[in-house]
Amino acid sequence: MICSKCSTLADQAPDKPNTIDCQFNVQGKVFNDPIHGLVPMHPLLVRIIDTPQFQRLRYIKQLGGACYVYPGATHNRFEHSIGVSHLAGRLVRELKERQPELQISCRDFLCVQIAGLCHDLGHGPFSHLFDGMFIPKVSTGRKWKHEDASMAMFDHLVDKNELKMEQHGLVLPEDLDFIKEQIAGPIDKTPGKWAYKGRPEKKSFLYEIIANKRNGVDVDKWDYFARDSYYLGLQSNFDHDRFINFARVCEVDEEVDGKKMSQICARDKEVDNLYDMFHTRFSLHRRAYQHRVVEAIQLMIRDALVEANPHILIKGSGVKTFRMSDTVFDMEVYSKLTDHVFEQILYSPSSDLDKARKILERITHRRLYKCVGQILKDKDNLEDEVMDKIKKWQSDVASENHLDPNDFELRVIKIDYGMKKDDPIDQMRFYKKDNPTKAFKISKDQVLYLRPESFSQQQIRIYYKKETDETDETIKAIKDDWSIKFPESHADGSQAVVAVVLGPQTSVEVLANIGQMYEEEPQNSARTEDQEKPGIKKQEV
Repeated sequence: MICSKCSTLADQAPDKPNTIDCQFNVQGKVFNDPIHGLVPMHPLLVRIIDTPQFQRLRYIKQLGGACYVYPGATHNRFEHSIGVSHLAGRLVRELKERQPELQISCRDFLCVQIAGLCHDLGHGPFSHLFDGMFIPKVSTGRKWKHEDASMAMFDHLVDKNELKMEQHGLVLPEDLDFIKEQIAGPIDKTPGKWAYKGRPEKKSFLYEIIANKRNGVDVDKWDYFARDSYYLGLQSNFDHDRFINFARVCEVDEEVDGKKMSQICARDKEVDNLYDMFHTRFSLHRRAYQHRVVEAIQLMIRDALVEANPHILIKGSGVKTFRMSDTVFDMEVYSKLTDHVFEQILYSPSSDLDKARKILERITHRRLYKCVGQILKDKDNLEDEVMDKIKKWQSDVASENHLDPNDFELRVIKIDYGMKKDDPIDQMRFYKKDNPTKAFKISKDQVLYLRPESFSQQQIRIYYKKETDETDETIKAIKDDWSIKFPESHADGSQAVVAVVLGPQTSVEVLANIGQMYEEEPQNSARTEDQEKPGIKKQEV
């Protein structure tokens, strides 16, 4: 069926299906959300929500093990996904009403909302812990991302529940391609060639709403900034309502296949609000996602899952059973894997799970891995300069204290504004009030904001995995030796991280763009802008 209001004359040709009412105005259910208030959802979105594959997200925590440090951070992927869908719909509706010449259809409207709703279907237990820490540990070399599973789970959801999307005006398979391209990006990445199948070049701006590959300004971040800050008890200065209010689509100085591209642009006065957005990202990583104790707990959960992986088998639709690490290849099995695996291990009587169970019991008794040292560095490449020195220290301190060298684990964590060393605002385009159709870049001398000198940092940390307390002589000896060998570890904390953990099976993991942890305990007290921002350089006005 085709919308009588949004469809083109070609769509309404005699051989086309019957027309239906415009889906922009169809009412479904209303959800009461603590972040966005009353959230109306289209009947097709409600139909997707009311499936086992989507309801599974209720049992996957948004921030993994962070709730063991921030007690309020028990929110889940279910509510986040509803929030992203809501913000996506708001932005599309605003653009349609403000710029009818964009010819945004109700098909576009529905598809963008569905992509927002389903973009995280592929997350595993404890969210990013599963794909960022567990899978790389048990499946070396496997290039798997949760977005891959999100596409597969979406296909599984549609097939398993026999969704009749055509009844709501969608055109298949074109709109299914469009939805999945918004979640995982284009398949064909040939430079200079239009990479998408779902929508043509003139609607390129629609691909910037859910997961913006150009500059990182998207509704996914807007929801988790607001939602995570709320449940963590931290302050977020970014105002997504202002961005939506001032957003416009303009042609930019970029061509693909000889055609001009369109981009979602902001008013020039919104540049400070956007810097607030990227600084919010930095601050949440620093203060919460990669907090020192959060990282220790995440490592413990990961180690427990690694130990349990050969022994927890999940039955598929047939007779075949799968290890946790292999469930990602079968969505019927993967849909059964959630955070409940923590309790499954913790309360299992199986002797095969003794090692994993003991690690989780330590978490419940607050006997955690301990951070015994860290280095904050401001250089882009720590690996060559620092890593060899740390590895030598690792071997020496183990020998001097009669420890197994394999009791160390070395981790490198990087944090940035979303585009590694680059300033994401360089990829953003703006317009002026008196010329709203002309897009332009804002130069550095036009920014009155306290703009960082660098946009990426690294940190080095060391954890001790064996169960002990702060009075243990081994801990004291390790900390003292670290302080002597690495006096720079006492430097000012506004730089970057590597984590070394004393425990079985040493590994070096470089976690690019995941974030970093700092030494301080979580706090809600206000900090000055200069304290929080990396490498701040004040602009002279």
